[in-house]
Amino acid sequence: MTQPSPPSASFQTQRLLQHTPQAVFQAFESPELLAQWWGPSGFTNTFSSFEFRPGGAWQFTMHGPDGTDYPNQSIFRELVPGQRVVIEHINAPRFTLTVTLQAEGKATLLHWLQTFESTEVAKAVGHIVEPANEQNLDRLAASLARVSTSPV
Repeated sequence: MTQPSPPSASFQTQRLLQHTPQAVFQAFESPELLAQWWGPSGFTNTFSSFEFRPGGAWQFTMHGPDGTDYPNQSIFRELVPGQRVVIEHINAPRFTLTVTLQAEGKATLLHWLQTFESTEVAKAVGHIVEPANEQNLDRLAASLARVSTSPV
């Protein structure tokens, strides 16, 4: 008898962005750009620490549309320009976000893999995480579009 697969602790999505991998990486690397698009629709961010280097701290508060503040503490684990960003979220709910960037002509196929510390945690937050990740990528695409059309 076949056993059912255990539930996953991960959520993943991908998006084809009409920008180069270098431009997408820049949207992570620049705190001004990242603050504009990070998080679900309606959220804003205030960064208190942003050390974009392997082992660097990223501390910020996400401000929800209802006025609720969500403190976040993360560490940049791996940064490969134009290819990969790995962020470890060290306060609850704990997870690792791995973003890979693959050139597709002049576009980028972005793969977003968010792995929580356990399947139980993933199950508890999944109803929030799945739509929030899609909204996050919508905001990233919109931010990239604004940057590419802004005057030099």
